[in-house]
Amino acid sequence: MDRKRLIGLAAFAALLGATALLALAVARGRTGVVADAIALIGEARTGGLTLVLPEPVKDVRVREARVPGRPIVLIDPGHGGRDPGAGGVSGTSREKDLTLAMARELADLLEQRGRVRVALTREDDKYLTLEERAAIARHLHAGLFLSLHMDSAPNPLARGATVYSLSDVASSAEAARLAATENGGDGALSSEADNSVRALLADVALREQMEDSAGLAERMLRRAAGSVELRPRPHQFAAFHVLRRAETPAVLVEAGYISNADDEARLMTREGRAPLVLSLAQAVEADLAARSSR
Repeated sequence: MDRKRLIGLAAFAALLGATALLALAVARGRTGVVADAIALIGEARTGGLTLVLPEPVKDVRVREARVPGRPIVLIDPGHGGRDPGAGGVSGTSREKDLTLAMARELADLLEQRGRVRVALTREDDKYLTLEERAAIARHLHAGLFLSLHMDSAPNPLARGATVYSLSDVASSAEAARLAATENGGDGALSSEADNSVRALLADVALREQMEDSAGLAERMLRRAAGSVELRPRPHQFAAFHVLRRAETPAVLVEAGYISNADDEARLMTREGRAPLVLSLAQAVEADLAARSSR
């Protein structure tokens, strides 16, 4: 067989092989194999690298600190948009409006003090899923995540603020019910399902996140004691999906019961919210300062 015919057969075989690889890659959706198949056909390889990047965080404004590079505190006003949250006993207040007002006041105060950078998951009346809220924390590499809510209960005498931190076991039946309500269809606390090194690292990170979150909750309650009315057991634990997925020290604050007339009246005014806002700001700064000095 002459040399030209041998070369032609070899080229034909290579083409068939590349075509088979291309078909397999298309069937499996593997773009890397497609590139290899195209190169086999004879297209020049440039040596480029394709990265799959996460969606950019849209419409999130970061307020800078006086000193560059300080950690970001992400404040998450609960509910919003088509999700109004709880309604006040007076019939004139909605949780989504009160959480947004309080979040703005806290962000303004932290920006004024200038010790940390600040961002909000929402700055207007829009709906976000729990996963979208947590994704913002991850994309911003937030040093701390603070979710703000207003409580409600059938008992009109229930009142006072509560701070919840992350745990795989609820501290009470009430905490478990609240976590189930807040989680909705967005899932609950979970670690990696297998026994791999990744699972072990994820579990260690989760335990550290829980410990730091509990420490943050305790700092908040110490700052609030004496100036803010608290529940008899103000620090509670539960498996909140949004706290888990934020992947940073995180707490959920129930600022008071808008099913209680006195708490609702307090939470409906800037002056009434001010003591808790100040306590939260001081605790946030102290917590980030303590962790940065480790």
